[in-house]
Amino acid sequence: MVSHYEKVGGAPTVRDVVDRFYMLVLDEPDLKPYFDGIDMPRLKRHMVMLLCSVLGGPEVYEGHDLADAHRGMGVTGEHYEKVGGLLVGVLRDEYGADEEVVQHVVTVLGQVRGSIVEQSAEAAE
Repeated sequence: MVSHYEKVGGAPTVRDVVDRFYMLVLDEPDLKPYFDGIDMPRLKRHMVMLLCSVLGGPEVYEGHDLADAHRGMGVTGEHYEKVGGLLVGVLRDEYGADEEVVQHVVTVLGQVRGSIVEQSAEAAE
């Protein structure tokens, strides 16, 4: 059986997906402030490891716990959904990931949402 990781093309494709994903995220005026002062090359390396791991690749994510990494950032539900949508869009529309892979990523995004989101969309308004 072929893993989701193999279906998308492995680490080289995941690196490209992450680069494109962060390019889009940082182009969004309401998302960009979350990344002020962040070491983007380091963040991208962690995201590559995390996405590779989520997709069933051999890479082991050794970054911070997601809740710890996002604590105090005030991430809203609306922004989380927007970021997730950008990731899914890059995977599906720009890198041709099949629906099974996309749905797996959507499921994982749903599972970790509570570790990242600190505010509901309503509370942020």
